Amino acid sequence: MNIVRKMIAEFIGTFTLVLLGCGAAVIAGSSGIGGQTSGLGIIGISFAFGFALIGMAYSIGPISGCHINPAVSFGAVVAGRMTVFEMVRYWVAQVGGAIAGAIVLLAIMKGKLSGYDLSGGLGNNGWGEGYLGEYGLVSAFLFELVATFLFLVVILGSTSPGTPAAMAGLAIGIALVVIHLVGIQVTGVSVNPARSIGPAIVSANASSIAQLWLFIVAPMLGALGAGLLFRTGLLQDKSIVD
Repeated sequence: MNIVRKMIAEFIGTFTLVLLGCGAAVIAGSSGIGGQTSGLGIIGISFAFGFALIGMAYSIGPISGCHINPAVSFGAVVAGRMTVFEMVRYWVAQVGGAIAGAIVLLAIMKGKLSGYDLSGGLGNNGWGEGYLGEYGLVSAFLFELVATFLFLVVILGSTSPGTPAAMAGLAIGIALVVIHLVGIQVTGVSVNPARSIGPAIVSANASSIAQLWLFIVAPMLGALGAGLLFRTGLLQDKSIVD
């Protein structure tokens, strides 16, 4: 029953992140593919993702840890903080929540009286010609790899024994804001495979689906690196753990 509670929490958390974060980009900020902007802009979208994460961290954090990101769950396994069995359950809930969030966002957009061109995506991630800043594959992969690594360092570090637990959600949310401020023009910012999978699948955008591999592989590699640093104790206060 405990794992069911955790899966429900992860589903709701990822649903919220996609609906509100991508919703800010699509409805009030940027249309995604094509680079049209209005309203919130990069700063507003960045804060929407970060604040959504902060809200979930303090609401579902006590239940599931508020991973709401397959890369975070993978990093936790590598760091020795959860089992592979539990991680797979988290992944199912996270991807399901992301897809559900994208479906609700699409339903909202379809209610626009002037119509909505789905080719604009649902806050889809991507790179290359015609996508936001038009950065190439190498830049996109490098950003997602390094940004996820740094994001996991903040997450694993702020939730380590001996750190002020009450501040963890705030630190993690602020980190996500800064990552978005830097990287929106590069990839739209994923650092979260579920966040990329949901909008790509629901919008049925061929380009986004073809590029999904990067937003799975790069974040997972970044999470692997951060997880290993904590697993080996290189970024862990061993005196506190022992």
